[in-house]
Amino acid sequence: MGFLDSVTNYLHFFYQGEPSGLKSPANWKDKQGPQPSPRQRFHLTMAGAGGGGNDVQWCFSQVKGAIDDDVAEADIISTVEFNHSGELLATGDKGGRVVIFQQELESKNQPQCRGEYNVYSTFQSHEPEFDYLKSLEIEEKINKIRWLPQKNAAQFLLSTNDKTIKLWKISERDKRPEGYNLKEEDGRYRDPTTVTTLRVPVFHPMDLMVEASPRRVFANGHTYHINSISVNSDCETYLSADDLRINLWNLEITDRSFNIVDIKPANMEELTEVITAAEFHPNQCNTFVYSSSKGTIRLCDMRASALCDQHSKLFEEPEDPSNRSFFSEIISSISDVKFSHSGRYMMTRDYLTVKIWDLNMESRPVETYQVHEYLRSKLCSLYENDCIFDKFECCWNGNDSVVMTGSYNNFFRMFDRGYRQDVTLEASRESSKPRSVLKPRKVCTGGKRKKDEISVDSLDFNKKILHTAWHPQDNIIAVATTNNLYIFQNRL
Repeated sequence: MGFLDSVTNYLHFFYQGEPSGLKSPANWKDKQGPQPSPRQRFHLTMAGAGGGGNDVQWCFSQVKGAIDDDVAEADIISTVEFNHSGELLATGDKGGRVVIFQQELESKNQPQCRGEYNVYSTFQSHEPEFDYLKSLEIEEKINKIRWLPQKNAAQFLLSTNDKTIKLWKISERDKRPEGYNLKEEDGRYRDPTTVTTLRVPVFHPMDLMVEASPRRVFANGHTYHINSISVNSDCETYLSADDLRINLWNLEITDRSFNIVDIKPANMEELTEVITAAEFHPNQCNTFVYSSSKGTIRLCDMRASALCDQHSKLFEEPEDPSNRSFFSEIISSISDVKFSHSGRYMMTRDYLTVKIWDLNMESRPVETYQVHEYLRSKLCSLYENDCIFDKFECCWNGNDSVVMTGSYNNFFRMFDRGYRQDVTLEASRESSKPRSVLKPRKVCTGGKRKKDEISVDSLDFNKKILHTAWHPQDNIIAVATTNNLYIFQNRL
């Protein structure tokens, strides 16, 4: 049987039932053909979202945030992160606040609808500070949030601004003690001489209260601005990275950290690159990667040396001389790096592309996806308005088969790795009716524009999606547009 015959039989088997020339096992007799796996079902989802099918489509679920056109600087969302179960969704903003949303239980009346996310807790994580020695203002903006794996009833997360990292405990309380011997019910202390009998305090039910309390403050570890934090798989340590250094911290020790990468030259005039992102491997506690403004990714093994200045692997794609321009170095700077859940691959995002790297092959990426190639002719104007320096993030879906990243005009892009399909969707209030299906958007680069297309000259570069997150188990995504958080899900 030839290769094409095998493919034909497989497709016939998938869509019709038994392939020609193959005998069905006995346990197939009572089945109505094979059922698609979750991965295959999601591929159909992507086809539906891309307009190629009608099985499943992405639809609007919720939007959080004010509708006002005048957006306060403090309300701009600066990071979005699901916890490991997907039950909680945390956002940080430029005002130093952390807002946590909790997914409600699924409705029995509508079992096909997953629970909505409602505000669970809001707290002020960071305050503006001033470094008197350097005469430098330290913004309260939350740069990153990372959840720790849950070990008990409480949740823990790390949040950081430019200089200080904090470990927060999120816990619930629905009972209060009453019947103290030395304290009145209103909190006033009693005179011990008036106590004539002993009472046993008891717990009484109360309205649920969610408390956020700072458990650790990791300060004075960075001279430059922190751009990344990543929790290790050993659940005891984490790393933090700034422009020139990466530090390793123990979650229980706040007064010291270990410097594991230092690329600062003796003469700062010789500085040619900076660290842009760093992340621990999801399974190997000794392995981490960091990316640079030159478009390179270095994989380091902490078993080799205490100071990982000498990398174990260097991932770099040779530049195409035909595409060389004044902006080449700027657009090759990597803004985000993420390991796949399996740990086999890593994804990087530069200004124009998303690249998938196999950890076993350093010479070139195994997959390259064009996010908004139509902007290559606009790089000069993007340089003038500083948009070329925007740092877009990227994320994997739960089984690593699809990747997502943001773009301009409140567009976000999805790339199906298995079927090499892509779709552009838009987060806007015009399509924010409950359960309304998102229509794929297309950008016209020239010539005659079709009815549903938008001209590249009409794109709004002030509307941008820099931060995205994907539920670790379900097809639920969260994208941040300035001060609004949009939540979308696919509908079966």
